[in-house]
Amino acid sequence: MSHLLHQPHVSRPPKPRRRLSLLPVGLIGAALALTSCNGNSFDDYIGQGGDAEGACIRSDISFKHSLCSVSQEQLTNSDSGVSLKLFWKAGDASTEAAAVESQSKTETLYKFDTLLKSLPERTELQFAANAGMYNNDFAPIGYTVIQGEEIRSLNLKEGGGNFHLLPNGVLWWDKAGKVQITESRAMDKLLASGEAKPWYATQSGPMLVIDGKIHPKFDPNSTSLKFRNGVGVCSDGQIKFVNSDQPVSFYQFGSLFKDELGCPNALFLDGGIASALYAPTIEQADDKSMGVMVGVVETKD
Repeated sequence: MSHLLHQPHVSRPPKPRRRLSLLPVGLIGAALALTSCNGNSFDDYIGQGGDAEGACIRSDISFKHSLCSVSQEQLTNSDSGVSLKLFWKAGDASTEAAAVESQSKTETLYKFDTLLKSLPERTELQFAANAGMYNNDFAPIGYTVIQGEEIRSLNLKEGGGNFHLLPNGVLWWDKAGKVQITESRAMDKLLASGEAKPWYATQSGPMLVIDGKIHPKFDPNSTSLKFRNGVGVCSDGQIKFVNSDQPVSFYQFGSLFKDELGCPNALFLDGGIASALYAPTIEQADDKSMGVMVGVVETKD
């Protein structure tokens, strides 16, 4: 369904795929601290872990991909200055939504360049990615909450396409910064009971990993290979965002999150030419139009 909804993209020829680049030596250690995997899968990388947040690396474990990560500890520490945010309209980049003029809230950001220009002073974008599927107007098609405001209600409809390859799910976090990925029908119950109070939320589909198991409809022998991006909430306390740098199947993509990254729950965000990443530590800034974006920002004193 995402490809049918992304007609503005389909009409353009795909841009050349991003080139691989080496992480500068001084940043290798910092990246390791953010991207350690179960089973010491990243022991191949040279250097020791550091304290930097928001670093990204290139990896060829399982398949070539870009991996960006931020720790749950940093996100829930109010003194860290590090936060995970969703962006769609120009006003979403403000730290105080109420202080933004209503006119600016109506302007869709579309691109990473526009997002960067709209950030407040002393705020740095560590990395960002496409946050889910959208329609021809670049509006989200699934449940979306930005700074406590519900933009789109939970979508529990049946249908075709990736979004409706059930179960799908919601990446969400509360005002304290605790991040979770919840299957959509379970999320519906949490919202109805008041147990879930999202400050930010984005719904997409399908789920890649559900309580430690690969999505039941993924075929290990599938020949449907595409560029894909997704996110996992992982057992080492990291929130891990992956963009594949080569076409892969859903099963391959889900297996990376489950087996290599140690993520009990992971969610597909989008794929094909809709997959986009901004990651300055690996010199990548995809120039694509998109709907809602997800990113890690650091506010400095």
